Amino acid sequence: MVLMSATRSSYSKLDRVFHFSMQLPVPVYLVALVAGQLQHVDVGPRSRVWAEPCLLPCVLNKLGSSVERWLGLAEDLFGPYPWGRCDIVFLPPSFPIVAMENPCLTFIIASILESRDFLLIDIIHEISHGWFGNAVTSATWEHMWLSEGLATYAQRRITTLAYGEAFTCLETEFRLDALHRQLRLLGDDSPVSKLQVKFEPGVNPSTLMNLFTYEKGFCFASYLSTLCGDVSSFDAFLRAYISQFKFSSVVAEDLIELFLDYFPELKEEDVAHREGLEFERWLCGVGPPLCEPDLSAGSILTRPVHQLCDLWAGHTPNPNALATFDLSTWSSFQIVLFLDRMLDRCPLAHDVMEALSSSYSQLLASRSAEVHIRWLQMVVRSAFHPEVPAVRGFLHKHTSRMYTVPLYEDLVAGVMKCVAMEIYYQTQGRLHPNLRRTLQQIIFQTSNPAHSAPDPAHSAPDHAPSDPDPAPSPIHSAPFPPAPPIPYPNPSTSSPSSPQTNSSLPTPAPPETNTSSSFPSPPPQAPPPPQANISISSPLPPQAQSSLPTPPSPPQTPTSSSSSSSSPAPPPPPPSTTAALILWKVDVSA
Repeated sequence: MVLMSATRSSYSKLDRVFHFSMQLPVPVYLVALVAGQLQHVDVGPRSRVWAEPCLLPCVLNKLGSSVERWLGLAEDLFGPYPWGRCDIVFLPPSFPIVAMENPCLTFIIASILESRDFLLIDIIHEISHGWFGNAVTSATWEHMWLSEGLATYAQRRITTLAYGEAFTCLETEFRLDALHRQLRLLGDDSPVSKLQVKFEPGVNPSTLMNLFTYEKGFCFASYLSTLCGDVSSFDAFLRAYISQFKFSSVVAEDLIELFLDYFPELKEEDVAHREGLEFERWLCGVGPPLCEPDLSAGSILTRPVHQLCDLWAGHTPNPNALATFDLSTWSSFQIVLFLDRMLDRCPLAHDVMEALSSSYSQLLASRSAEVHIRWLQMVVRSAFHPEVPAVRGFLHKHTSRMYTVPLYEDLVAGVMKCVAMEIYYQTQGRLHPNLRRTLQQIIFQTSNPAHSAPDPAHSAPDHAPSDPDPAPSPIHSAPFPPAPPIPYPNPSTSSPSSPQTNSSLPTPAPPETNTSSSFPSPPPQAPPPPQANISISSPLPPQAQSSLPTPPSPPQTPTSSSSSSSSPAPPPPPPSTTAALILWKVDVSA
């Protein structure tokens, strides 16, 4: 099966050729291709999920009909969805990034299925990019916050409608908590903390994909909404923004000029130059956001977290006091907020770690990777050796950048570098080439990139295209038992017709074939063809096409990953061949 970020696709069985076309203009970084043993099920009138056969039942159980619901809420806020299809493909654990918002089909790493909270946040964020980032794109990487900051604002407007203000405030506090932690490590005068980082000699564009791009951009958008008087007025402005600039690239000045024209009374009040909150200072000033939204509505969820952190402040708490806090009933965001606060206090005394381990270790290991990695970072930073085998097992299971780099940085920074080297040599064959280079830099110090102490909060939602040779993220900065196997879902115990009863998202009915879809089902299986050709057409006018650079020869081995749209397909290739590729050109043949 071959998929691409395209509005139309077809497959000629006779010629063994895939044809893809995109009728809408897109920035070049959103052109993507994926090939592998993928199957699909429709989960809505314009939504389809693709995954390897062993994962598909789990995907259906977790998502159900939620995608169409989220799309409907987004359209109520920001206008019609511009791209027609909103399909999702789940990629193997070695995919180096969490998600990528390519038009018509989003790529998501399969590991995110472990957490209901992170799954819905990531997918809603990528849906938001359909308006902010894909339909209206930042003209340069210096203005990346226009895509990520506004998409984060839109994501939280959608989650407020779907799951309530308290849930959104909890997720926001967790992210802003990570932002301030990162700022303490970098320093208030770090140029990385600017909302718009100017490109200068020595500036790596990959450093723009950090928490400041997302969360400081979100805070600026939230501040603009408060100037309007209510969020519905700002929603109306964002619809006008999309209408004005749809399918074009913009800079910050375009947004601000339209904002002041849309609200002439604010222009008369000269809000752009209000002392201490100047727009220019928001964009070019270093340090934390000039103001943050009121998150008091989330106190019903955050108050227990703060109380439990206080109990563990510097000593082992009374067991009777701990009994009042049942973490098994907490959401993932509540637990990661608690663990992040505890990480701030590491290294912890051995007796405190023993008490934490006896109280929570088994529970935390059973939760998602987002939760488990934070506990394991506490183990490494506090040199709590009884739990080190769990670190090894985790790094054997998880091979994505977001789950490996933080732990490797902690292992190398402490007294466990030999552990990091052992695990790396055992798992390097299953790692993405870009991730291998990063881990080699961390372990063997082949370069000295300036990066802070590791931060498990993944200071940016790690969903941008991988840098060809990235430096370690500035955000993350005796024999053991054998590692456990990767626990893929068992189709015999989890199926679309018998979903797990503990899913927090709506459980789907057995999907039916969407006969109205422009993406027909694959033809019957047959012996695999010796080769497949890909033909891609562009809707750009000749004068626009002539301005594009001449594409290089197709790469011999794809090393990066992103998303695509669905297509009819030939018989599936041999097992374990799923691979994704971000294409920086228009014409591809393979």
